[in-house]
Amino acid sequence: MFRTVWAMTTVVALGTAGCRSIPRTAGSPLGVPRVGWVIMLGDRDNPDRDFVCYSETPANCVMPPSRPGEQVFADVHLYYHPAAAETRYDGSIQIGFFSSPLELKPTFTVKPDASPENQGIVGIVSDKPGTYPFTIGIAATPTPGGAARQIREQVQVTVR
Repeated sequence: MFRTVWAMTTVVALGTAGCRSIPRTAGSPLGVPRVGWVIMLGDRDNPDRDFVCYSETPANCVMPPSRPGEQVFADVHLYYHPAAAETRYDGSIQIGFFSSPLELKPTFTVKPDASPENQGIVGIVSDKPGTYPFTIGIAATPTPGGAARQIREQVQVTVR
């Protein structure tokens, strides 16, 4: 079971995301529900100091491990994009590279032509080198009703 020893979750409006560009998902046309993401890393004071990878280039996700006296913090940003119809996003996001793996259960509704909903989670990177999953399993359902589009992505994050 995924749990967290130390993590903080924040949901913020796009306007507070600074100048970071909002990732799409490779190959997804506008108007189709999608989840973009960015992984950053740094220290306790600034977990967004360095870019690691994002949904456009998921194959190159490599970060250093935490060490005694030198914890590495990662900040995972998730973006739930607007679609052609109002869309409810819900499901599971699993982050395996934190010192205590974590499962998020997002639930967002995004109106067409709105800014993407933004969710961020900060955690301490594992001190054990290896390859860890970052898994997205989201159902994007048009509201008030309609067939859900399944958004599934598994990225291997290497800690070394």
